[in-house]
Amino acid sequence: MAAPKRGNTGYSCYFITASTFEKRRLLQSERMARLLIAVLLHYRQQSKFQLHEFVVMPDHFHLLLTPVETLERAMQLIKGGFSFRVKKELGFCKEVWQKSYYDRRVRDFNEYAAFREYMRENPVRKGLGTGYPYSSAHPGFNLDAVPQRLKPVSLSA
Repeated sequence: MAAPKRGNTGYSCYFITASTFEKRRLLQSERMARLLIAVLLHYRQQSKFQLHEFVVMPDHFHLLLTPVETLERAMQLIKGGFSFRVKKELGFCKEVWQKSYYDRRVRDFNEYAAFREYMRENPVRKGLGTGYPYSSAHPGFNLDAVPQRLKPVSLSA
């Protein structure tokens, strides 16, 4: 995978939250949730960003990612790519996303670990169970490691 370009990202990892239009539960069906995951994995494979963790909830998603170009471009690919594919492949012709998203730059490993734990517990807190399949906590997803600059010395060795 290509290393992130400096410039607008500076190798920064971000915690992202994006919501569906009017918080509608558009992502609660298996085919919608799996399609969003497919979009995430597609752009990760295309080296558009590093994807460290994710969870797809019925009306929003959370990500830990490191953009290769800019955060804005990564989010444009994710939200726009999903909107395009859901209309083309599933015939869904309604508004999909809220116009904005929430982002927070991850400053250190402790923040990274706290965001990761929050994401892994999100389905449990919402009553969706511990084996929630639309999360990077579920077995079988091959994602990017914790960004090197965030790793504590004990994990870097």
